[in-house]
Amino acid sequence: MPAIEKGRVCVKIAGRETGKKCVIVDVIDENFVEIVGNEVKNKRCNIKHLEPVDKTVEVSDDIEAVKEALANL
Repeated sequence: MPAIEKGRVCVKIAGRETGKKCVIVDVIDENFVEIVGNEVKNKRCNIKHLEPVDKTVEVSDDIEAVKEALANL
């Protein structure tokens, strides 16, 4: 299983955004991360609600650049 880390692409497996791709932009603690995505709001998320995939993107302060990198995968 890929690691939960900054820049890791994940798929939401719980909640109203189930099945949508997102990127981890910050690791808050051992249970929560901050995510962003084209179809996912920028918010805090429990790592139990995420399924990491084998891809990563470069994370910067520019959220729009992160969303564009995610769209190009």
